[in-house]
Parts: sequence; structure tokens; C-alpha cells
Amino acid sequence: MQRRGTAAVGGLFGPVMLVWFAVLGLLGLWGIAQHPRILLALNPINGFALLRDAPWRGFFMLGAVFLAVTGAETLYADMGHFGRAALRRAWLGLVFPALVLNYFGQGAVLLGNPAALEHPFYRLVPEWGLYPLVALATIATIIASQAVISGAFSITRQAVQLGYLPRLEVRHTSEKEIGQVYVPPINSLLLVAVIVLVLGFRSSDNLGAAYGIAVSGMMAITSGLAFLYMRSRGWSLALAVPVFAAFALIDLTFLSANLLKILEGGWFPIVVAAVVFTVMMTWWRGRRRLAELRARDAMPLPHFVERLNPEKPPRIPGTAIFMTRDLLRVPVALLHALKHYKVLHERVVIMQVDTQDVPRVPGEQRLEIGELGKSFYTIRVRYGFMDEPSILRALAQCRVGGLHFNLMETSFIIGREKLRLRPRPRRPAFWRWRDRLFILMSNNTLDATEFFRIPPNRVVELGGQIEI
Repeated sequence: MQRRGTAAVGGLFGPVMLVWFAVLGLLGLWGIAQHPRILLALNPINGFALLRDAPWRGFFMLGAVFLAVTGAETLYADMGHFGRAALRRAWLGLVFPALVLNYFGQGAVLLGNPAALEHPFYRLVPEWGLYPLVALATIATIIASQAVISGAFSITRQAVQLGYLPRLEVRHTSEKEIGQVYVPPINSLLLVAVIVLVLGFRSSDNLGAAYGIAVSGMMAITSGLAFLYMRSRGWSLALAVPVFAAFALIDLTFLSANLLKILEGGWFPIVVAAVVFTVMMTWWRGRRRLAELRARDAMPLPHFVERLNPEKPPRIPGTAIFMTRDLLRVPVALLHALKHYKVLHERVVIMQVDTQDVPRVPGEQRLEIGELGKSFYTIRVRYGFMDEPSILRALAQCRVGGLHFNLMETSFIIGREKLRLRPRPRRPAFWRWRDRLFILMSNNTLDATEFFRIPPNRVVELGGQIEI
């Protein structure tokens, strides 16, 4: 159902979640009415007394207490889809009151019947309401996973834009919100991961340790990144250190408590994080290495244009746009075309698409057009990691800079390189696994024609091989 878009899914699931949180709040109120003494838990002195009388046991309990935060934190995974205002209204007006009431209700049940410790949530309802509540909870679980799935789609798209993952198919599911996307490969990967988790952990209790470490670790990392960001925005150390030290103290306390559960399943998110980090760094380093190989053998573009004979090779009507990663070098596809066809178009454009480390690039900063002479032009197109790349829209915007393009007379020439492993007798084959991983990802990345939404009937691909 994800491919139908967040709006369609929300329209179907929204009423169910309203019922779910309303039920949570009402059940909590019923439990509190049975044992009002639970409201004494609002006094923080009781918590400090527990930590004072049994410090080690209280510290260990923090790992379990933290699971009450993880579900609420997931709500913010969809901030990029719905915006800050919508999440604030949902959290303060519905989710937070319902959760607090329900947790107090469960505590009230335990005050009246300590034997209910195994399933205090389901002990809030009479026997006749057990199965309807299980059904509602199951539906709510499926719906809640949508936030995580949508968040995975969004962050994958941003990683692709920033060059940390290969190009993947990204489908936009909303005409109003640019952040609502669907990524089929990630959807399939999540399905496999969920099946492995269910078969491997077998119960939500076992999975709790993994989830606690994942979320507490993420929150600690977020505090560190927020500190670095605010420093880059002009905050002084005297202001930034006390503010983020307070956040870090809370985050690291919960993280250290959850780390006690590594052997109980907490190792899983650490392994997953290591695998994802390895894949992303392999792709990032591989692309840099590939760019160095291209730059080493490539001719400087200004020098090429300067030496070009006005009469040879012959110029044919039309415009050729060569996609490149470096405007300072002659694209390999241009040299291949010149070698095989012995002609050049009457107008040649070298285009580079850059993704900036900002969410969105303003329209007036989108293009940078340069003229090299002899009907050679360079175009640098800038996008943010939340922008949607579209070469056709960029060409239409070039009219402001004096360049006009007739699509029927324009050809896009793209180099398609096949990577091969260079033989290295002195190095064991096993230790070249990162090279093999990069080659595998590179040879299976989404075609540039699809990614940049270039009309296929206007594209010419020229192949080549590079050894790494």
C-alpha cells in the first residue's frame, strides 16, 4: 500500500489510529479510577528514592523504562512528510495524553494485582474485550510501521542525492509534498529484514533489547550532530556545551543502560549499522577513487576547446549535451563520440549535476552557465538533497541565461562505464572484497536516463571499461 502515497495511506489508517489512541486513553482512565494512588508516581522524589536504595537495579531498569520513549520517538520519523506543525498537534493533542494515561493505568493495575506483571496492558480490559483489543493492537502495529517505512524511504533518497548510495528508483507519490516518496528496492529489503527479525527473535520481549539500543544510540548521535550544527550556525561554546551536555547526559545514561542487553539481542542493530555504514562508505570512497582515475587520464576542457580546429571535425546541426561529473575535464563520452563519428554538433554543452549539502537550493542559484568559445558551453545544475532532479526543467530555466534548447534537436550523450577488477598478484583476492562490492553496486545502479528523467528517445549511450 506504500506505493499509493502517504496521503492515501493516511486517509485509510488515520481514523483507525484515532480509535486506537482514544481506547488507550479510556483504558488508562479506567485503571486510574480503580487505584488513584498511582498518581503519586508524578512525584519525582519516588524515582530518586528507588535509585538511592537500589542504584544498580534502578540503572538496569532504565533500559526497560526507555522502551516507553521509543514508540513516541518514531512519530518524528515522519516530520519530513507532514511537517512540524502537524506533528506537534498530533503529539500534544492526542498521542501524549493517551500514552501517559495508559501507562498510569497499567501501573494502577499492578498496584491492585502484582500478578498482572506479565501483560499489564491486556489486564486493563475485561475478558470479553481481550480479543477485540488484540485485533486493534495488531492493526495499530501495522499502521505504526508505516512511519518507519516512510522514514526509510525518505532518508534513502537523501543518501542517494548526497552520493552515499547508488542511484535507486524513487517514485513520488504526492503532487503536493515533495518528501512523500516510495523506493521499491528498500521496500523489498525491509520485508526481508522483518521476516528475519521475526524468525530470529521470536518474541517482542527479545526484540526490545535490539530496539532500545537502536533508538538510544540514534538519539545520542542526534545530540552530537545537533551540537555540531548549532556550532556551525554561530553558537558559542559557552552556550552550546551546557545545552547539549544536558541532552547528552540523558541520552548516554539510557544508552549505557541499554548496552547491558547486547547479548540479549542488542547486537543486532549494531551489526545492521555496521553493514549499512560499510556499504555507504564503500560507495562514497569508490566514487572518489573513480573520479581520480578519470581525472588522471582526462584532458582539461579549456585546453581541448582551444586546440579545436574550427573546420575539422565537421559540425552537424543540433545540440549535444554531455553529462559529466567534472566540468574541468573533457567527458570520456565526448572523446568516444569524436573518435567513432568524426563529427561534432554545432553546439556542445557539458553539463554537471551537483547535490549540495542543504535541503533545497533556491531557484536563482540553480544554474551556472559558462561559455568556452567555439559554441562550447558548460552548465552546472545545483540541487539540494530534498530537491527532485529534473534535467528538462533545468534546460527550460536556461532561457533566463540566454540559452534556448529545442528538445527535438537536442541529444543527450551519456557515458556508460563497466567496471572491472584490475589483477593484483601481490594482494590476496579476499582482501579486495570492497572493490568487488563497489563494482557490484556500480554495475547495478539505476540508469542516469531514468534518474534524471531524460526522455529515452533523446539519449545516446557510449560504453567503456575502467579497471580499478
